[in-house]
Amino acid sequence: MSTDMNTGTSGADGRDRDRDSADRVRDRDNRVGNRDGDDRDRELLARVFLARVAEPGDEAVGRWVREHGVCEVARRLAGDHAPLPGISRRRWDGLRARAGHADARRDLALAGDVGARFVAPGDVEWPGQLDDLGDARPLGLWVRGRPSLRMWALRSVALVGARACTEYGAHMAADLAAGLAERGWVVVSGGAYGVDGAAHRGALGAGGATVAVLACGVDRPYPRGHTALITRIAEQGLVVGELPPGDHPTPSRFIVRNRVIAALTRGTVVVEAACRSGSLATVRAARRLGRHTMGVPGPATSSLSAGVHELLRSEAVLVTDAAEVVELVGDMGELAPARHGPVLPRDLLEPAARRVLAALPGRGAAPPGEIARGAQTTQDDAIARLYELRSLGYVERHGDGWKLTRQAMISVRADPGRC
Repeated sequence: MSTDMNTGTSGADGRDRDRDSADRVRDRDNRVGNRDGDDRDRELLARVFLARVAEPGDEAVGRWVREHGVCEVARRLAGDHAPLPGISRRRWDGLRARAGHADARRDLALAGDVGARFVAPGDVEWPGQLDDLGDARPLGLWVRGRPSLRMWALRSVALVGARACTEYGAHMAADLAAGLAERGWVVVSGGAYGVDGAAHRGALGAGGATVAVLACGVDRPYPRGHTALITRIAEQGLVVGELPPGDHPTPSRFIVRNRVIAALTRGTVVVEAACRSGSLATVRAARRLGRHTMGVPGPATSSLSAGVHELLRSEAVLVTDAAEVVELVGDMGELAPARHGPVLPRDLLEPAARRVLAALPGRGAAPPGEIARGAQTTQDDAIARLYELRSLGYVERHGDGWKLTRQAMISVRADPGRC
């Protein structure tokens, strides 16, 4: 006789357990996205699920996704399965504990409340240059704002630097950002105080485009003091982050976030950075990815520029304005203008006239013969040149001699080429 008949209740208990188990499986599948929708929808939900479970840049999870597929990794983490290779049992249990509280559909709904979307690899909007990160590639990005992230990233430059920057650093960051924006480049930074904030404001002030890459959920601006700025960026540009809605920043998340800034852009400019500045991590990531690395020099006595100067001694390129940045990261032919000093009126004189002018004494008058000897020419030629110079206001006649006018003497003193 069966156990069900002997007890009278165990059969009902078994059916209840089966129903509870089925409910748990159904709940898990709904959270992970294993049941409804086509393959693309299931992959999207699986990526959103994993974005809640794994820390950004987790290369072990990235390797699992590459080897097994995102849906299979999500299924194993959501269920009672043996650990995937490459991590300890303790870490696997930690991931599974997170998975027990992850809900992809809920995260998508929370993001929708603030007008954010989830952009995943393979989507039309996905920036292909992020694939250079390999297994550390983001599982996806949460994006607030109307423009296409992929299109904006194609012509973008990162501006990063110290949070506690000097007035010089803030001025240079804003000036560089405005210049880049005026040239049609997108300015990417981290939304933080100091250089980041100055860069975003400089781009916005010039009517240009800017992207803030956050180390927290895109629905909770950080730092709090930049809430208005980040809200404005979301309205006029893009706010991007790897972490799901509601997640908070940590020191390690700031460092890992910097690899996205580096990979997303054509090059990274460091405006001010001490030797231990976190912004140097962005430059190191950019260098590993083969991106351009640039630095803005500061006073040799400033500790906030010491990190930049060390970069300039190694592989970074010195830049001082937007034109020099564009020359490095832009297309062929986008050259910065040649540097030269001011053009003085006497620079436009013919060489023979300049030699006669230079032969006149700084004080007092000199006869034509003495001027001719100084200019290494004939007296008749010197006299002809002196009358030419008088018509231009450089010299004046005093009896039988010639002397410099007051205006000519000022011009000579202002010439940086004279000792």
